[in-house]
Amino acid sequence: QVQLVESGGGLVQPGGSLTLSCAVSGSIFNFNVLGWYRQVPGNQRELVAVSPKSSSARYSDSVQGRFFISRDPAKNTVDLQMNSLKPEDTGVYYCNGETMSRTGRVLIHWGQGTQVTVSS
Repeated sequence: QVQLVESGGGLVQPGGSLTLSCAVSGSIFNFNVLGWYRQVPGNQRELVAVSPKSSSARYSDSVQGRFFISRDPAKNTVDLQMNSLKPEDTGVYYCNGETMSRTGRVLIHWGQGTQVTVSS
């Protein structure tokens, strides 16, 4: 059973920083891709940042230069460092990962989400 568990969400003032962490079952090395998405009220889930195992991280235009994704082998997590937060960053943040079955099928996994609210 593959599980992704997010933590670190909460209330933060505009301009502040917050770090999200996603703990995974097994090893982070079992995931070809790990990433973060977010969903705001009335909108569909959107990409924030992804960390492919064999290439450089990619970010959405709205968070480029402010957010940073990293894999931490010591903690067996994928983390999202969020800086210079804006009210429009508010939303539920979801951890996402891809694994491959023995038969070669790509499996997509989602965490339950953690709320991030940016407000003064």
